[in-house]
Amino acid sequence: MNIKNRVAIVTGGGSGIGNAVAKELGHRGAKAVVLVDMKDDIHQIARTVNEEVGRDVAVGMAGDVTSDEFRRTCFDQIIQQFGVPRICVPAAGIARDALAVRVDKESGVANVYPQETFQAVIDVNLIAPIYWSLEMVARIAQQRHQDGLGRWEPHEEMQGTIVFIGSVSSQGNKGQISYATSKAGIEGAAATMNKEAMYHGVRCAVIHPGYTDTPMVRAMGEDLIQKLVIPYTQLRRLIRPEEIADAICFLISNSAVSGELWADAGWHPQA
Repeated sequence: MNIKNRVAIVTGGGSGIGNAVAKELGHRGAKAVVLVDMKDDIHQIARTVNEEVGRDVAVGMAGDVTSDEFRRTCFDQIIQQFGVPRICVPAAGIARDALAVRVDKESGVANVYPQETFQAVIDVNLIAPIYWSLEMVARIAQQRHQDGLGRWEPHEEMQGTIVFIGSVSSQGNKGQISYATSKAGIEGAAATMNKEAMYHGVRCAVIHPGYTDTPMVRAMGEDLIQKLVIPYTQLRRLIRPEEIADAICFLISNSAVSGELWADAGWHPQA
């Protein structure tokens, strides 16, 4: 699918992979890139993207990606201003790492990972991306119905592309019971949506980044990065967000590529 002149939505567009994707889509000629984020300064971040790209392409929308009302409002405003979005990269994510069961060495009491924390990670990393993507599929389907079109046919151009952000942690990773579960769930959701959304001409793909130089990874601390990440990464460095953004645009542009792409720089979870 051609990125040029398409409208894109990127959640988590205020930093990290989401921000890098927004810039790359702008450089590749997207008509508009909507950066959705909880950051209060997302509008300023969008202006920074425009300065780097050299034209007015990015627009910021601030709010909670887990809110149904906010999501629908965003789509209504985007469609009114730019037209139906055709690219969705739901990149917003959080990590709340801790062992699933930790025994206090002094008291001997076993503490279980808090259920409310688990639910918060699932809400942001799994449920929200699915529903932002479903919203785009629904808007495309409605537009096709209004245009008198039914099932998408191969002679038509692709109507839309969704790229979910998975993770190497979907294979399982110590201390990431909630994060790993959320990313493994993305795989099942994408595989199912691929079978359904193609009726409307929408493709779904998943990219599984390795440890990327983002605020989330940097929050681990330099000691853990040097001890647990760098020695097991073939590149011997963190992946750059721009490298993941380039790979995401490849998944968007090449309709023959389906399923999942591992951009792990050779890192794999240790036993």
